[in-house]
Parts: sequence; C-alpha cells; structure tokens
Amino acid sequence: MEQVSLDLDRSIGYQLKRAHAALRAAMDAALRRHGLTTPQYACLELLDQRPGLSNAELARGAFVTRQSMNVVLRNLQDAGLVERPEAAPHGRALPATLTETGGARLLAARADVLDVERLMVRDLDPARTDLLVDALTGMAAALGESEPPAG
Repeated sequence: MEQVSLDLDRSIGYQLKRAHAALRAAMDAALRRHGLTTPQYACLELLDQRPGLSNAELARGAFVTRQSMNVVLRNLQDAGLVERPEAAPHGRALPATLTETGGARLLAARADVLDVERLMVRDLDPARTDLLVDALTGMAAALGESEPPAG
C-alpha cells in the first residue's frame, strides 16, 4: 500500500483546528473577566437572538451535549443570568430567557469577544473576510451540518 503524507502546514482541517484552539483560548481569557465560560457565553448569545430556546436547541447551537447544556443552564440560572419556568408550558421543554442581569453581562462580554474576533481577522480586508465566512459556511454544509447556526 502506498504511503500518503500530509503537509500539516497546508491541511485545511489541521489549520481550522489550530485556529479553533487559538480562538477558544482567547475567548476563554476574555470571558473569564466576565465570570463566563465560552459555552455560557454562546448560550447567552443564542438566548439574546432567539429567546425561549429549549435545552436541546441551545446545546445544538453551542456545540455541546444536552447534558453539558443542562450544567451550563443551571449555572447561568444560579448566577441570575437566565430564567426558566418551573414547569414546561407544553411538552417537556423548559424555554430559557435572559434576565436583565444576563443581558447586561452579555453586552459587556460581547464587546470583548468582538475584540478577539477583530484581532483574529485583522490581516483580512472586508471582502476576504466575507469570502472566508462563505467558505466556512459551505464547508460545514458539505460535511452535513444539519442545522445552520442561529443568527
């Protein structure tokens, strides 16, 4: 069998993973100042854009398991940033919404997250940034992403 080599410097998958790891580390550092984790921040952003999402919908949008999202939501509730009804209005899903405090925390954290994103793409002009976003969206679709991200 012929051995195939991989040039990691030119591997899209490897470079995406490197960029993801760097982005996550920078976001974690920025969000720590706000007492948030990256999954908590993602949950707050999703709820700001689409109030009333269920645990399962939030988990999909934040790229975590439902079990992990249960922990995220419980911690956000305990911190007074999110609220959910005691009983489901219909079915079993407990729709979550931001509290006023949660909205304020999100706005402060969002500014720092946007600074991280601006730093990440600082060498790209707006046209190349648009091309990159379109390319990444197409890559996710080509690999069978079942649902586009919220937003």
